[in-house]
Amino acid sequence: MITRDLALALRDAGLAWHPAEGDRFQLVLPDEVELEIEADVFTVSIMTIEARRTPTGTILAFNGTTEWALDAVTVTEAVWLPREDQLRDLLRGTFRRLVRLDDAFQVEIEIAGQPLLFEHPDPSEAYGRALLALIQRSR
Repeated sequence: MITRDLALALRDAGLAWHPAEGDRFQLVLPDEVELEIEADVFTVSIMTIEARRTPTGTILAFNGTTEWALDAVTVTEAVWLPREDQLRDLLRGTFRRLVRLDDAFQVEIEIAGQPLLFEHPDPSEAYGRALLALIQRSR
């Protein structure tokens, strides 16, 4: 799973999230709201956390949650933690290969004929770093 910092960097760079069943996320609440749950990872699921489209935007509704008083949050109060397969799909035609090295994984993408390499011990993080570079270069 990618780090919260990388997820925030992807969001800030412009990665759009349209919550779907199985997506993972963390809460990003204003500084004045002090909840220990910001470090928790949640999963969108019709049974527990449902993405509901409203006229003002998408909310994440916490169905039947009893451990804390939170009915719903907006998508802007959450940060998406894309899975490895989602990151690879977002790289689209730029993705060339994933290589396992001795102590890391290396993702290779190609942008405008130039190969770019991203290494990390976690393949998801390597994919995420490649996606961040792609988004930043496409602005």
